[in-house]
Amino acid sequence: MTHIVIGYPSFGECFKIVETMVEAGVDLMELQIPFSEPVADGPVILKANEVALRKGVTVKDCLDFAEKVACRFQIPFLVMTYYNIPFKYGVKEFVSAIADKGLQGAIIPDLPPEEAKEYLEAMFSKGLAPVFIFSPTSSEKRMKYIASHARGFIYCVARQGITGAETDFSDTLAEYLNRCRRATSLPLAVGFGVKQREEVKFLEGKADIAVIGTQSIRIVEAKGINALGAFIEEVRPSRKRPRIQP
Repeated sequence: MTHIVIGYPSFGECFKIVETMVEAGVDLMELQIPFSEPVADGPVILKANEVALRKGVTVKDCLDFAEKVACRFQIPFLVMTYYNIPFKYGVKEFVSAIADKGLQGAIIPDLPPEEAKEYLEAMFSKGLAPVFIFSPTSSEKRMKYIASHARGFIYCVARQGITGAETDFSDTLAEYLNRCRRATSLPLAVGFGVKQREEVKFLEGKADIAVIGTQSIRIVEAKGINALGAFIEEVRPSRKRPRIQP
């Protein structure tokens, strides 16, 4: 799974990035609606959010873009953003909009299940997957509670902190993923620090989805969109596409 910030560097370049990723074999994709305080994101994605907002990117623009790529490309797309966006938009209205645009779920990292009643009811009514998050500090009891409200898959953050920093791919991470696996029958996606083939290979057999976000933005910024396809082809294993079950 890969990640883009909608509207960064521009809508035209965004579409080309999505096209390049799909052609290179990406299985599913997060489409981030920019927000002024993306608390889970590191400096690379934070900058992308800030640039998009300075250019005047709106929620409507993002939903229209999401519809365009969801209609054009035959992979699952999910929206990723922070709770202020659906709260200000209207939770039921926001969920209806993402359903109408052809998206299959949403990741809202700052919305815990305890505070998500309206959101969950709306998501379930539309057959969409609310993806929730495990962290290394989550107890197994907490993981099971979170999983009882989740659909689609569980996003397992590989370490504490923000996106884009270094992650230790070691026995400690493997044991954490074992705890995640015991807590849910949903597929496991692992993100925060995945950026090369060796790390994806480490996750094989321990998780179902490797999430690459920051590194793909770095590649585009440093080498251009044309270099992105080769990077994705290099890191991805040969596997069947995962299915998101609402």
